[in-house]
Amino acid sequence: MTQKTLSIWLKVAVIVLSFIGLAAYALILPSYAVSMKDQYPEFADRFVPWLLFLTLTAIPYYAALTFCFLLSVNIGRGQSFSLKSAKYLRWIMIDSAVASAYFFTGNLVLALMNMSHPGILIMSFLIVLLCFALSIGAAVLSHLVMKAAAIKDENDLTI
Repeated sequence: MTQKTLSIWLKVAVIVLSFIGLAAYALILPSYAVSMKDQYPEFADRFVPWLLFLTLTAIPYYAALTFCFLLSVNIGRGQSFSLKSAKYLRWIMIDSAVASAYFFTGNLVLALMNMSHPGILIMSFLIVLLCFALSIGAAVLSHLVMKAAAIKDENDLTI
């Protein structure tokens, strides 16, 4: 597979994921929240805090997709092993770490305010762990790409 082909596949994946996120955040999440509020009126006071909390998770999601798209543009230009690519991977690492911390803190705060179920809190730890694993993976890739960029620059100077 050539770098151009890989770049196109990555761009398509990012675009598909952005449409899936748009459908989830704009259509599925609000309609599901309203139906839950209608089915369980005793939990109506939890509707706005949870909807706001979950909607704010769109910010790190789309930030990470933006950096992934920029990374795929770099790959398409033949700059896979560059400091710019390492920087994008570093931003993805920071973004996923922030998302992990936000999701953990938000779930904990909602649980302490008695606006969450303990089962939801336990299940949310899976999302926190996935975000944390993504953060570690991006950090490792960023480090490796930075090392490869240094070796590439050194070899480019060699005659």
